[in-house]
Parts: sequence; structure tokens; C-alpha cells
Amino acid sequence: MSQRRVTIVEIAKEAGVSAQTVSRVVNGRTNVAPETRDKIQEIIDRRGYHPSRLARSLLRGRSHTVGVVGYGLGLFGPSYTLAGIVREANKEGYSVLPNMSNEPEIEDPARIIGELIEYHVDGIIWAVPEIGNNHDWIETVVPEQDIPFVFLSMENRPNLTTVAIDNYAGGQMATQHLIDKGHRRIGLLKGPSDWWEARERARGWYDTMQANGLTVDENLVLQGDDWSAAAGERCMRELLEKEREIDAVFVGNDSMAIGALKTAREFGLKVPDDIAVLGFDDVPEAAYIYPSLTTVQQNLTSLGCRALSELDRLINVDDADWPSSGEAIVIQPQLIVRESA
Repeated sequence: MSQRRVTIVEIAKEAGVSAQTVSRVVNGRTNVAPETRDKIQEIIDRRGYHPSRLARSLLRGRSHTVGVVGYGLGLFGPSYTLAGIVREANKEGYSVLPNMSNEPEIEDPARIIGELIEYHVDGIIWAVPEIGNNHDWIETVVPEQDIPFVFLSMENRPNLTTVAIDNYAGGQMATQHLIDKGHRRIGLLKGPSDWWEARERARGWYDTMQANGLTVDENLVLQGDDWSAAAGERCMRELLEKEREIDAVFVGNDSMAIGALKTAREFGLKVPDDIAVLGFDDVPEAAYIYPSLTTVQQNLTSLGCRALSELDRLINVDDADWPSSGEAIVIQPQLIVRESA
């Protein structure tokens, strides 16, 4: 039986350094302290570590491969975003090496990054959404790396390149549309507050209500425990049981909006005559439910395309200009008007 291959991550762990530091030693780079280099080399010799055939053939060249770390591939948003990444990668001549997580809270991001670096990816797209504190590691882990990163769907941070849909503007345009149609008692069914996107969409609702001189009534605000149709159904029922005088509701995403439509029918309300319902996402089903759903379209395929395009730019920047100071790239959503509002 052949002996199991020693990995660069194992060498890094024993040496107490990052996988990228080990990679620098393996590839003969000079930006490693002599004592650290000697320590790493001793472990490499003792454990019989050999770089992969791909690494030897690449030397210090490029693999034309990008790593993508994502979450929730079976969900609407992540699947469409990954499709955009792959489409643009094919166009630019890159292969995509995905690492998809079942949970947004990734326990050891440094290990995942190290494994991708071991495959000599030219750059990494981090497509796990910002939920709670699941991105707190970025400021300590990313500066250690010698490859570019692009982060999706998160709040902008200094020195990082981020690409995101303008969820705040989406919340504004949704609420303003309802106001322009004459609605004044406008409820908000928002997504889980630990999601950055949910907070931004809700902030758009708050600010637009206030900008139009309308009362921001906290009794009209309900929060789903997730993004599901069941959560929208529960929130809408609770809202209507205590506030029957509302005439419109902005819902944090289309799945919740579909649940809200079901509840409205159960209460004998006609949409949009008695109450207007407006969602966010523009899922493929939105145009075919009854009544068809007015919603804010976030073009997630374009989000993925732009992320890969930006990563390609960073990969090809001159060494003297890298790392860059980072850039916040914001993609504007679009209001899609249908029958429900």
C-alpha cells in the first residue's frame, strides 16, 4: 500500500506558519525569514514532502485556475452566482475549483484557503454571504496571502475588493414604488437580521418611509427566522392579526413574499386591491404565480461575472501595484413591476 501523501497544510501546521509561507519556501522565494525557512525546510525533508506534479510544472507561473468558496449551492442566489462565475471563467480561460460549504459559518477558513493554494489557484472568490460574525477572520487571514481575493455579498471593508448588489437601493426603490402608488400603511417583513443583505433592505425601507414623511410604525415590522415561504406566511399572519389596516407590505425576498400572498388570500384579501405585496430577488417563479409578483431584481449571474472579471484584473495587475487598496463594486438592482403591486 502506498504511503499517504504529505500535504502543504500539514507542513504549515507543524511549522506554525501559513500554507502560503510554506509555498514561498518550496518555490524558492526570498521573502521568508532565514530561521523560518530553515525550520520549514527541516520539516519538509523529515516528512518527505514533495510538491505536486502540477506545482513543479508551473514553477512560478500561473495555473489559470481560480478557487471559489461558496455556500448553499441548492439555493437560488448561490446557484445563479456560481453560474455567472463559471460563465465568465470560461470566457477568460480559467478553470474553477469550487469548495462548497453546507453552512455559512466556516470553522477553519485558513485551512480551506491553504488547500486551494496547494492547488496553485491564481486567486480566490469568497462567495459565502456575510452572516453574523462569520467574516471576522478576514482581517487576520487574508493579509498573509500572496494571491488576490474578491469577496461577494458583504459590507465593504478597507483594503478588500468586494462585489455586491446594492440591497439598500433595492429597499428604497421597493418602498418608493409602493408610496408612489398611494400606499401609506406599509409593512415590512424582513429577513434574518444577522444577514447583511436583510439589514440593508430593511434600512432602505426605514429611510424611504421617513424621507416621505410617513410614520415608521414598529408594529408593522416582522422578522422571519429564515428566508422561507413558511417564514413569510407566519410573519404575514401575525401582521394581519394585529394590523388589518395596512395597505401594502415589502417582503425581504420572493420566497417569503410567496408565503405572504398565501396568507393574504386566507384572510380574504385581494392582491393588489386590498393589499399590495412586493418582494426581492425575481426568482424564476415570480412571473408565474398568481398574482404575478412585483419584485426587486438582483442580477446574481451578473454579480458572479463581475466578481470573476475583477479577480482576473487583480491577477494580471503589475507586481509593483499589488496588493491594491481594494475597491467596493456595487451592482444596482432593478424594479420589476407585475400584478401584486
